[in-house]
Amino acid sequence: MRTILVTGATGRVGRHVVAGLRAAGVTVRALVRTPGSAGLPPDVEVVRGDIYDADAVRRAAADVDAAFLLWPSYSVEGAEKIVPELPRRVVYLSSLNAAPGSVWGDIESLLREAGSAWTFVRPSGFAVNAQAWAEDFRTGDTIRLPYPDAGRSMIHERDIAAVAVLTLLDDHHIGQTHDITGPEVITLGEQVATIARVVGKPMHIEPLTADAARQAMLDQGADPALADSAVTYWSSLVATPEPVTTTVPQLTGHPALPFTTWAEEHAPEFRA
Repeated sequence: MRTILVTGATGRVGRHVVAGLRAAGVTVRALVRTPGSAGLPPDVEVVRGDIYDADAVRRAAADVDAAFLLWPSYSVEGAEKIVPELPRRVVYLSSLNAAPGSVWGDIESLLREAGSAWTFVRPSGFAVNAQAWAEDFRTGDTIRLPYPDAGRSMIHERDIAAVAVLTLLDDHHIGQTHDITGPEVITLGEQVATIARVVGKPMHIEPLTADAARQAMLDQGADPALADSAVTYWSSLVATPEPVTTTVPQLTGHPALPFTTWAEEHAPEFRA
């Protein structure tokens, strides 16, 4: 019986990772800040603590066989103290944009330097990020978007979790990097139109300028460097959309879930 530590266990992807590991008969341990409100199944071992607290991570990682790592910050600061406390076997939820100098690239470097038996799962944009538009859908008929023609290969959170689970359970993935995406390129505008069609509510798109998009991120507390890089990245996707890979069906044996499926599953969140 394996014991696997899941960080971010109460999040959008983490809950599916927990479910997949439990279905495989694995003992799951979760590091959570507030166990009382975590809402995890009773057979999950819960350790109270924060991912930024090296002592808490050390306690949570004691005697586990592997860990699923989700680093929740857009800054690598503090990670150099956390990575050494993890077990040797780590599956890290990275990003398709894990370039050198990015937070994802820096975490990957820390894991390599620590001598971890690592696997990097690099998803494209999360379909679930569209939840940020839910309030606009419920209360009005307009969505303000930067670069509505930016093309993304959005991936369902269940597919991310499915790949993470199988890589945690199969050591043949040690030392491998998996770029995973949804099955198609869909622009930001097409994402809005898909949700609108499923919900049955017409929505208008008001394009944002680059400066306005950057300011909106700053108003939400984003780091200026992150805001700049995000706006630059969205701009680049108009002419050069994100790639589409076949990694999900190759690894899991089932087709990657399209954005329409995600929209249908989450439609109640967008209805008044």
